[in-house]
Amino acid sequence: MSRPLQVYLDERDLERLEVWARERGWTKSQAIRVAVRALTRRPATDPILELSGDIDNLPADLSANFKRYLNETYVAEPRRPYRTRRRSRPAVRR
Repeated sequence: MSRPLQVYLDERDLERLEVWARERGWTKSQAIRVAVRALTRRPATDPILELSGDIDNLPADLSANFKRYLNETYVAEPRRPYRTRRRSRPAVRR
């Protein structure tokens, strides 16, 4: 069950919170809940897992559709065919 919490913010912090939440389509309450969870979570024992959540604006289904997103964002150039150089033969005088 959720309980109410009243927080006083100065104008600058409130504006930053409103912009941040609006950019993500969140409410200010959702943004504050996420911030509290991020600040109070236990440190991960795995350094790779520690990086989780460090990149903003990733798709919510990234882990399920990783290959599709990778193919959409990284397109390798086709490999050029290997060509051997032909040595020019010196002209033979007869």
